[in-house]
Order: sequence, then C-alpha cells, then structure tokens
Amino acid sequence: MKNWFLSLLAAGLAGLLPGLSSAVAVEQALTFDAAWIRAMPPGMKMTAGFGRLHNASTEAIELTAFASAQFRDVSLHRTELVDGVSRMREVPSLVIPPGESVTLEPGGYHLMLMMPAESLAEGARVTLDVSAEDGRVFRFELPVVRR
Repeated sequence: MKNWFLSLLAAGLAGLLPGLSSAVAVEQALTFDAAWIRAMPPGMKMTAGFGRLHNASTEAIELTAFASAQFRDVSLHRTELVDGVSRMREVPSLVIPPGESVTLEPGGYHLMLMMPAESLAEGARVTLDVSAEDGRVFRFELPVVRR
C-alpha cells in the first residue's frame, strides 16, 4: 500500500513538472541586466533608473507600465533632441523584439521614479514591476547607487 501511494505521488509530481518548467521560462522572458537606480540627494523628489532590458523569448514583448511600491509614480521616458533642444518625453509603451535589447541610459531611454515613499540611501534596493501588454508582470530588484 505504501509503495502504491509513493508511486502515485511521484507520477503526479512528474505531471506537474512540464507546467512548472514553462512557468519558470515565462519569468525569464525579460531580463534587466546591469540595472540600477541613481541615489537621490536629500530632499530630491525624483530619480532615474538605468540598465539593459533584454527579451529572451521568441515573441515580441510590449512593455506598458512600470511600478514600485517605493515610489508614487514610475514611468519610462526618452530624451530626444528637438530643434536643437534636449527634451524628455514619456514613452507610453515599448516593444522589444525577440532576442533584442533596449538600453536605458542617461541621454536616451530611462526610468523616471517620482515621489519616493521614503529616502533611499546608497545600497538600498528598489523593487520594480514591469507590466507587459499581455498581462505578464516581471519583477526586478535594483540597487540604489551613487554615480
């Protein structure tokens, strides 16, 4: 009886493994490499985030929202040169083709993190949720650094 139960349990767990491995693969579809948040001077109400978003999947990923419980507002912006003047504009969505990357860096795409819930010292970590158009949410932990 005991061996029968163990065999049944093992078969049931084996049946769950394919679903479990594909759930893990979904979580890794988007990576945020070398990501970091700029440390804020005292009294500052906004900062920026940088890194490289990489789509490791075989389908395009459209990013539509960014959020963090540590900030009232998080959005994607892009610095553009318009009539010889550098302007920062919010980007409502960003499509990353399969196998491609988008670099967030000063002077280009970057995250704007506004109205912090509390002061974040160098070495703190910010939890960032990145939402895709298809409903997936990717979570990243970004260090706060002084650069």
